[in-house]
Amino acid sequence: MRPTKAKDLRAMDVDELKARLRVLRAQLRDARFKKKLGQLEDKNLVRYYRREIARVLTVLREKGVKL
Repeated sequence: MRPTKAKDLRAMDVDELKARLRVLRAQLRDARFKKKLGQLEDKNLVRYYRREIARVLTVLREKGVKL
């Protein structure tokens, strides 16, 4: 998986970013659950999702959205 560029995130509108954030948080939850069960093949997925969420939150805060 490739990280999403901040430039691409800045081009999205607020509703798209919020939807992406919900999806990423669900994927992070699933990845953490699979990691606990020992079923997660790619050990870096948890780290990837955390960083993607941070990118989205940063762009949302730049746009002045309160969460």
